[in-house]
Amino acid sequence: MQAATPAPAARPAPLISFRDVRQVFRLSGKGDGSAARNRELVALQDVNVDIQAGQFVALVGASGCGKTTMLNMLAGLVEPTHGEVLLDGRAPRLPNMDIGYMFARDALLPWRTARKNVELPLETRGWGRKERRERAEEMLELVGLKGRESQYRLQLSQGMRQRVALARTLAPDPSLLLMDEPFAALDARTKLTLQAEFLRIWENNQNGDRRKTVIFVTHDLQEAVLLADRVIVMLPHPGRIAEDRVIDLPRPRAELLGELQFTKEFQDITHGLFERLEGAIGDRGADAAKQGETTTP
Repeated sequence: MQAATPAPAARPAPLISFRDVRQVFRLSGKGDGSAARNRELVALQDVNVDIQAGQFVALVGASGCGKTTMLNMLAGLVEPTHGEVLLDGRAPRLPNMDIGYMFARDALLPWRTARKNVELPLETRGWGRKERRERAEEMLELVGLKGRESQYRLQLSQGMRQRVALARTLAPDPSLLLMDEPFAALDARTKLTLQAEFLRIWENNQNGDRRKTVIFVTHDLQEAVLLADRVIVMLPHPGRIAEDRVIDLPRPRAELLGELQFTKEFQDITHGLFERLEGAIGDRGADAAKQGETTTP
């Protein structure tokens, strides 16, 4: 008697799901007539995507394609006009203490020292003073700022400020990191350093249930391929997904970023995604105004 073939293992439920998501923003217009006063901008159209826990996913595309809107939906700041966004099986709600959100600008409080800025999310979570201080100093050392704990924002370079912001984001140990172009304002050398720093921290923290999920927004296609497990290319007017590709590059990568970007494998992946992005942008020309912006009576 032939043994039964074992059933394939069930795929775990996704941590994040976007289901037929459409997002419309009403714009305040100027001029005469109701049409001028009731314009609508379609920020997202027919977005469907699932993301598993522990993945590093990059959203890449031009301004206006809805990348930040998707982050804000996951943070509970925006509700979709149509469809649903699910985080661990339910609609995101504020506050969610298991989410860390990092912006392109450091957003440090200038009247607080580097250590006190890192302590801020710990204060909101009710940590004691001693525990906050120890954790903040640990995180500042982790991002290479040991000895800078007592300095204020104006005493730090832009790269150092972003390091403090990264330490602040990581300090409460969130399981989901939402990162909105966190390295965009940096010079090329500092950017590569912080990319490697962040990736090293993420890759070294991949233990079971503590594995962090990252949704990383960027305009930079090379940055997306360097860092992510998966790159989602988005197009604007309206925001929609053009490509969703797994990045088959070896990990860990943190110590190899400088060399990795010159390999043929990296260049082939980047070139393929660029052609998809460029071709789709070229096709949208006449459709942009009709699909992206409408008027209502």
